[in-house]
Amino acid sequence: MPLTDTADLPPMAEPFELLELTDGQTMQLVVERWALGQMHIKPRDGRPEKDVPCLRAWVPEGDKPTLPHFWDITSKHLIAGLLGYLETKPARRYRFTIRKRGRGPVGRFELTVTPLAP
Repeated sequence: MPLTDTADLPPMAEPFELLELTDGQTMQLVVERWALGQMHIKPRDGRPEKDVPCLRAWVPEGDKPTLPHFWDITSKHLIAGLLGYLETKPARRYRFTIRKRGRGPVGRFELTVTPLAP
């Protein structure tokens, strides 16, 4: 599913909590609620500043004990994969397992979805 043009998305409020994984690292998320917006980023590797889509995913405190209790996801590929579930099904019914393959902005994500008991 293609994403809405970034210019059409509302700005995401700070603070930001970017989901950044290293090559091969895995994380599991159970999304309680979510919002789609945009954020302005200043890449640390010298690439130009730009606006990017952002999926803010609130998770249970037990899954992320530090504040804030959400992750900001900026990978367009990963957002597109998650939105298919978040827009059509109750988000609490799934555990999302995310694994990064590759490094930096050219890395890609694997997404495994496990249904949870109601």
